[in-house]
Amino acid sequence: MTKYVYFFGGGRAEGSSVMRNLLGGKGCELAEMTNLGIPVPPGFTVTTQAWAHYNRSGHEWPEELWDQTLENLQRLEERRGRRLRRPQAPAPGVGPLGRPRVDARDDGDHPQSRSRTTRPSRVWRRAPATSDSRGTATGASS
Repeated sequence: MTKYVYFFGGGRAEGSSVMRNLLGGKGCELAEMTNLGIPVPPGFTVTTQAWAHYNRSGHEWPEELWDQTLENLQRLEERRGRRLRRPQAPAPGVGPLGRPRVDARDDGDHPQSRSRTTRPSRVWRRAPATSDSRGTATGASS
């Protein structure tokens, strides 16, 4: 069985900085900081192998991923000393992060888009950006 989820917390991590290709940049650095004793909130990292499997298999997650995620959620709850909401298995047709796929068009029928259009518009004057002597872009002050 392939390991797709690596836990970190409580001063110990299952990964390290040498696992950058597997855990990704943030995952390996969180693991390394945990192993060094830097206070990092507990959590877990889903490997790049899981994402690669998802992309290669026509957007299907590896079978073991869900069970490993639930196991690590339980570990996270034990470390934090409190329960999280109970997850449900992702349904077919959800996006890569478990979010429903939504049409991104804004045709003005959404309540938030209406509230945005009923507010009076404000125009802010902005000074043009300039460069200081070091070549750093700065905003001109007035």
